[in-house]
Amino acid sequence: MKSIMTVTGPIPPEALGFCQCHEHIMLRRGTPFQVNPALCMDDTKKSMSEVIRYRRAGGYSLVDAQPGGCGRMETELLNISEETGVHIIASTGFHKLSFYPADHWIRSFDEKALLHFFIHEITMGMYCHIDNTPPQTSTSIKAGMIKTAFDLEGLTPQYRTLFTAAAKAAEAAGLPFMVHIEQGADAEGLLQFLLSLGLNPSRIIFCHMDRKILTVNKYIPLLRKGINLEFDTIGRFKYHDDSAELDCIQQLADAGFLNQLLLSLDTTRTRMKSYTPNGIGLDYILQVFLPQLKAKGFTDSDMEQLTIKNCARIFAG
Repeated sequence: MKSIMTVTGPIPPEALGFCQCHEHIMLRRGTPFQVNPALCMDDTKKSMSEVIRYRRAGGYSLVDAQPGGCGRMETELLNISEETGVHIIASTGFHKLSFYPADHWIRSFDEKALLHFFIHEITMGMYCHIDNTPPQTSTSIKAGMIKTAFDLEGLTPQYRTLFTAAAKAAEAAGLPFMVHIEQGADAEGLLQFLLSLGLNPSRIIFCHMDRKILTVNKYIPLLRKGINLEFDTIGRFKYHDDSAELDCIQQLADAGFLNQLLLSLDTTRTRMKSYTPNGIGLDYILQVFLPQLKAKGFTDSDMEQLTIKNCARIFAG
């Protein structure tokens, strides 16, 4: 296995430890905040205290899944990682186009320019100050994952360009390719398109498909293609309770797909205790959900597979 790129530099896969692979730790106020006021976590002290709580509960690593150009705070992620000792993997890529102003540069870049942008952020360092202006000033903090998003309008020409450039970057760099799947979007159609581009299915992570718990027969065709599914609606009670999540994970594990499942929380300011005291907290999986899994009959080995080994395999390629 190759190393895993974090904001402080590469680490060996065995150093990753317990990892939640889709969180948002720092997020600057911008267009996403205008869409949803929960999408702003710009207080470094508060975010750091949340990560410290996570570390004390047994968390070693996490992924910040905010790509550049829509509020990512790369320097602050580095500071938090250095202060807390928690490994943080940052993201390049693109989010839903509704998270960018109408005149944003990411809407006008062609495939070649997008590919150059993604590769630069992976190999040289992530750009800063790109929420409103095109990439110019680069940090030395490298991205370790490509985050993308698929919305309800489907594979429009603009999204085809974005996904094609991102897939080429993922293949060139051998990085994970995470996809935000909006509820109701055609996930199977997108997967067919990504595979047609030559993207290795073992690198692909589809997220948020548990916001509405589907029957396992809806998930299994995707898993049989070799991709990974991230269950990140844990503790999000506006969608469903944890029992629905637990039952679905158990059924997929029993069907032989334990090695392709990931767990996370997809945190916002309303779920982080440091911002919203009655939130569930970044340590919810460790403190609450894992004991529930154990009560369902998951062994320590099963939970190690879910929370450590699967992440190490995917992120180390």
